[in-house]
Amino acid sequence: RAAANGAAAVGSPRAPGEYRSVLSVFAHQTVETKMAAPAPKGKKVDSCVFNGEKFAVDDTITLRPPNSSGPPFVGKISEIVKEPNGEEQCHVSWFYRPEEARGGRKAFHGDKELFTSDHYDWVAKSSINGHCSVHKLREYQQLTEVTDNDYYTRFSYKASKGEFKPDKVPVYCACEMPYNPDLFMVECESCEEWYHPQCVGSTKKQVEKLAQFVCPTCDKKAQARAAKKQRVK
Repeated sequence: RAAANGAAAVGSPRAPGEYRSVLSVFAHQTVETKMAAPAPKGKKVDSCVFNGEKFAVDDTITLRPPNSSGPPFVGKISEIVKEPNGEEQCHVSWFYRPEEARGGRKAFHGDKELFTSDHYDWVAKSSINGHCSVHKLREYQQLTEVTDNDYYTRFSYKASKGEFKPDKVPVYCACEMPYNPDLFMVECESCEEWYHPQCVGSTKKQVEKLAQFVCPTCDKKAQARAAKKQRVK
């Protein structure tokens, strides 16, 4: 099936590939998690203001990490409490980066990929950098422009047990890895499987020049059928 412009169909898979267990694509390892803080005493409020910006319950935010040279932490505000001394604390559910979770970062993880988690902490509003957006993968794919404050998530991570949901994911290509929105893919005209050009001995430039792309496996089958017809004649 060719794309509307007469070129090979490229972009992101529109249909699930074969499914594999999440733990079969995540190696086993543990990492140090963020430190928990005690729950504050005070009055629950719907929002707070820091540096002239309003933050409310259910907002997704970036926060300053302990290491100023590292990437910001990302969390979602679930509760805000104003303490008797006037200070305001936010109860935040953390988004984990792949390298912070069991298994670490893999080739199929996108640069902006995060995992939702069951890990909550209380943080001072003074640690907040600003707002951000954490999209579902399909919504992220449809963005016309990805900013520094755009992220996406497709897995939930139970930090206490090192477990992921969903527990199975579709895999694609000869490399049998889940989809990475940062990596170019092309659809085979014959089997309708999606491939990374480099995994089938090609390049993005070569693929983009094709009217139709046929993967090596389907190409061999087509050649075999053609040869058989010749013998019959």
